[in-house]
Amino acid sequence: MNAPMDGWAVLEQAQEFVKRGEDFALATVVWRQGPSSGQQGSRAIVTATGELHGWIGGACAEPVVVRAARQAIVDREPRLLLLGSPEQFGGAIPEGMTVIPISCQSEGAMQVYVEPVLTSPHLVIVGRSPMAATLSELARVLGWHAELIDSADFSAADVDARTVVVVATQGHGDEEALEQAVSAAPAFVGLVASSRRGVSVLGYLADRGVPQDLLDRVRVPVGLDLGHTSHREIAVSVLAELVGLRATGALPSGHSGEAAATAEATDPVCAMTVPGDRTSRPLDHEGVTYSFCSAGCRSAFETDPAAYLSTEARC
Repeated sequence: MNAPMDGWAVLEQAQEFVKRGEDFALATVVWRQGPSSGQQGSRAIVTATGELHGWIGGACAEPVVVRAARQAIVDREPRLLLLGSPEQFGGAIPEGMTVIPISCQSEGAMQVYVEPVLTSPHLVIVGRSPMAATLSELARVLGWHAELIDSADFSAADVDARTVVVVATQGHGDEEALEQAVSAAPAFVGLVASSRRGVSVLGYLADRGVPQDLLDRVRVPVGLDLGHTSHREIAVSVLAELVGLRATGALPSGHSGEAAATAEATDPVCAMTVPGDRTSRPLDHEGVTYSFCSAGCRSAFETDPAAYLSTEARC
């Protein structure tokens, strides 16, 4: 976890994430019931890997919000969380809200809005044809981060694992451009060419020793099949396919990186989900390591472990 920041600093940090093309979720406390360390208007950024920038609440609220935020990034859906004992809210819980019981000693409660912020896809178009230029213009209209690079200037260094690459050299160095593209193992590689031309290009690269698993990832011909069309219509067909893939989650929205697996544990006293690391006051008991949301829960367990090891005993 990073050092706490105030609300404005969090928003400034969010702008930096957007500039870097990294997906994240913004969590905001919209209501609180004291005592609670989270204040109304408190904000935090949660990355896809679970890093927290800002302050959203204490030891009970934080892991819950981080877990919900990471899931929001994955499924691209915002959510409104009610953190606290269900009894605190009675039966007046609006439909669509997620109630997460928290058995903290503070007896506070919070309502947190979690909103995924998904950056635009990074599209690299290789070529200098009118079709390539049109595709670049159309992608920018959609708000995508599109780069148009001449084949002579293109290299694997222009691509990373989350880049969408369309090779539109159209006979001017197709093989060289495609070899550079696949060597970087981007999220998607498409070749603008006829099926016959595609077979020839891929066969040439296979003969050069390019691994078959990389060549199998090349979409050729890329774009929806519209028959004989103009270069503008080809650009539309390519972008239409990419938009469709993005809508189904097959394309990355930005540079979020791979979500690292985060170990979690259950506090045996209050049943809260907590990080399974040294920040959760680990305690070894009869060969088993237990984690706790607070010093109070750890102390209660130390005093009478048997009371909390029963599956029915919960505070």
